[in-house]
Amino acid sequence: MCFSPEADVAAAAIIGAVGVDALRHVPKRAAWPMAALPVLFAAHTLTEAFVWWGVRGELGGTETNAAALTAATAVYLAFAFVILPLYVPVAVLALERVPARRRAGAAALAAGAVCAGWLAFALVTGPVRAHADERHITYTVHLWMGSVPIALYLVSTCGVLLLSGRPFLRWFGAANLLAVAVLAWVSTEAVTSLWCAWAAVTSVAIAAHLRGRTPAGAPASVPRPGHQMAPRHPDG
Repeated sequence: MCFSPEADVAAAAIIGAVGVDALRHVPKRAAWPMAALPVLFAAHTLTEAFVWWGVRGELGGTETNAAALTAATAVYLAFAFVILPLYVPVAVLALERVPARRRAGAAALAAGAVCAGWLAFALVTGPVRAHADERHITYTVHLWMGSVPIALYLVSTCGVLLLSGRPFLRWFGAANLLAVAVLAWVSTEAVTSLWCAWAAVTSVAIAAHLRGRTPAGAPASVPRPGHQMAPRHPDG
C-alpha cells in the first residue's frame, strides 16, 4: 500500500474487521469466497508493512533483515501475482448460475491459471526487488513478453467481474479496470502496490453489499399455503 507501514497496519485492521463481519453475516455459502476478499486483502496489506520495515532495515540485523525482506516480498507478490488471478474467477464462478456466464467465468479462470503460472515462473527465476519510493513500494520483476501476462491478469481479475450477471460486481470490475489504467498512466512502477491497495479498499464495498443481501437474524420467508412465490431471476 502507499504512504507508510503504519498506514498499512491501520488499513489492514479496518479492512480485516469489515471482512470478518461480512463473513459472519453472509448467509449463502456461494458468497463466502467473494465475501472473504477483504480478509485476504487485509493480510496482504499487512504483509506490505513488513516489506516497508525490511526496506528501511528495521527487521533486525543485516542478515535477518535481508531474509525477512525477501520473505515478505515473496509473500506479497505471490498473493498479487499468483493467488488473485485464480481466486477472483473462482469467487465469481461460485455466484454464477447461468450456463453462459459460467462458461465465461471458466474461460477467465483458464486465463488466470496461465497468468499465475507465468508470473510464478518470473518470481522463482528472479530477480525480484522491492524498494521504497516517496509514497509507495516499487516492485521490480523481470517479465518475459510482459504484455501477455498483464493482459491475462486483467482478464482474470477485472474482466471476469465485467462478465458477471450481478450488476454490483460489474461496477466493481469497471472501477478496478479504470483504476489500473489511471495508476499505469501516473506511474507504471507503482501499479502493483497502489492497485492492490485500491482493490483492498473497494473489496470492502463488496463485503458490505453481500452482507446487506440478508440482514443478520432476519427470518427466512416461508410461503403460506396456497400462496405461490414469485420466481427469482437466476442472476439474483
